[in-house]
Amino acid sequence: MIIAHDLGTTGNKASLHADDGRPLAAVTVPYPAHFAAGGVAEQDPHDWWNAVAQATRELLARTETPAHAVTGLVVSGQMMGAVLLDADGMPVRPAIIWADTRATEQHRELELALGAERAYGILGHRLNPTYSVEKVMWVRDNEPDTWARVRRCCVAKDYIVLRLTGRLATDRSDASGTNAYDQLAGDWSDDVLTAARLDRSLFPEILESTAIAGPLTADAAATLGLHTGVRVVMGGGDGPLAAVGSGIVAPEDGAYVSLGTSSWISFASTEPLHDPKLRTFTFNNVVPGSFVPTATMQAGGASLQWITEALSPDPARPDTAALTADAGGDLDTDGLYFLPYLLGERAPLWDPAARGAFVGIGRHHTRNHLTRAVLEGVAFNLLTCIQAFRESGASIDRIDAVGGGAQSDVWLGILADVWGIPVRRRTIVEEANSLGAAVTGSVGLGLTDFGAARALSEVTAEFTPDPGAHDTYVKRHTRFSEAYTALAPWFGAATEAG
Repeated sequence: MIIAHDLGTTGNKASLHADDGRPLAAVTVPYPAHFAAGGVAEQDPHDWWNAVAQATRELLARTETPAHAVTGLVVSGQMMGAVLLDADGMPVRPAIIWADTRATEQHRELELALGAERAYGILGHRLNPTYSVEKVMWVRDNEPDTWARVRRCCVAKDYIVLRLTGRLATDRSDASGTNAYDQLAGDWSDDVLTAARLDRSLFPEILESTAIAGPLTADAAATLGLHTGVRVVMGGGDGPLAAVGSGIVAPEDGAYVSLGTSSWISFASTEPLHDPKLRTFTFNNVVPGSFVPTATMQAGGASLQWITEALSPDPARPDTAALTADAGGDLDTDGLYFLPYLLGERAPLWDPAARGAFVGIGRHHTRNHLTRAVLEGVAFNLLTCIQAFRESGASIDRIDAVGGGAQSDVWLGILADVWGIPVRRRTIVEEANSLGAAVTGSVGLGLTDFGAARALSEVTAEFTPDPGAHDTYVKRHTRFSEAYTALAPWFGAATEAG
């Protein structure tokens, strides 16, 4: 059997899989994240490691699985962060995670040196404060005492692989989310690193996602309750792995939306997809030689989580399902809009200064209107992303939904009506990252191929758009976009004012 670990923003999920990737059981161990004013978003890498160890032991105990039955382990992780390590491979400070937007000056420095369009052509991504290289630069420029101890840098999944095997490496999917990887050359970009004034030696070797990073070390095996014969497959970033877990491993498999903390729309491609307006981006896929054009917003599911906690009598135990159910049916927000930019925004705006806002709120609006506006706001933002893909030549006529938000009939119905295309729920919803990791691990161990992922998740429900509702939403989408355009100067000025 294979154990997959999925390092998310709120916790680590350890899942047990048969050797073809089929899921058998899962355990989640939560850990905290620190968010603060000024765009701060950090986590302690030791919390990740402790969660991996605890979840593994609990998984083995709960399923009564003997250690010798596990032959492989693979890791999926949150992308675009920065874990800074000393000479002994230990973190010198908390990890700066994907949601952190402090590196605005470093972003400007890179853009001035490289040019936005030239950088996009190299990286397949815009330069932006949310990426790893800008975050590494921020530490260098703002924490000199800490920087003096830094010898290497990596992302979340790579740090766990290091703790498991003693080997520091990354894969192409995570490398492509750093703003330092030349997508066509398949290596770290000398042009970017020169512009960033960072030494190439900081960055790890690059392996295929299916490569075996090594066996478990004796210390790691003892900590996890496994044995040193377990082989660790490199794995990849949670976005590309979610595509595999959604059964999308080739262009003919269509597109999917992930409704997790951040939310994104993605699909498989044989080449990078470059948007003339630089709104979308392209990750390398975990399937060797392929790519996943993507549009990721910062606070998709996070917006729903926020409004649930804000409106709940007990924020520690919010009832998201009940709140979204009450916001369903024919409820009309009656001119109320929500801009879902609680953490700034990546696609399609690329504006770290953007913030969340209710626009058009009146005395008659209720908690149900507020919740409905949040659900619609995420849908509107993702519609802009779909339009960007289409303008770049992609054909999107159906989308499969995964992630925690995909459990909501109300939300999937809204998405279908806003987008004007069918939205389908699959049997694997919250487990798409884990399933994708497990299939990747199975491929790396020579047990299956990526095509097997198509049979491991089935469609269980389809939400078709109402033509009348869609026509109304198209007009409202224009109003939604106008609200951001009107407020963008204020957001920027407020950020400058502090």
